[in-house]
Amino acid sequence: MRIQAASVFEGIIYHSHLVDGRNPCRPTLEVTAILREGDADAEAGPLLLSVAEYMVMVGDDTKARACLRELDAKGRIVERMGVRYLTFPTWERATDNGGHDQHEEAS
Repeated sequence: MRIQAASVFEGIIYHSHLVDGRNPCRPTLEVTAILREGDADAEAGPLLLSVAEYMVMVGDDTKARACLRELDAKGRIVERMGVRYLTFPTWERATDNGGHDQHEEAS
């Protein structure tokens, strides 16, 4: 599954969309958002996508819950201020032409 983040603030993805729904248990993240200091750096930590938004992207509640169990077992689910998030400790910067810049890390 490939997800593209269009808006990120202080490590939280606020606007995103599904690019490719295959393999929902292996989500990867591309970022097109304008990033400012504190949005996606070592201090912000991994980028976070709400579990609720991820489940909508998967589109099948049973499949999403099975994937979330796997992702949780790998330490990819965190809670912040009462909201569960899927973490993306690594991600790629997507370019305007559909390609990718160098691999980015936010850890």
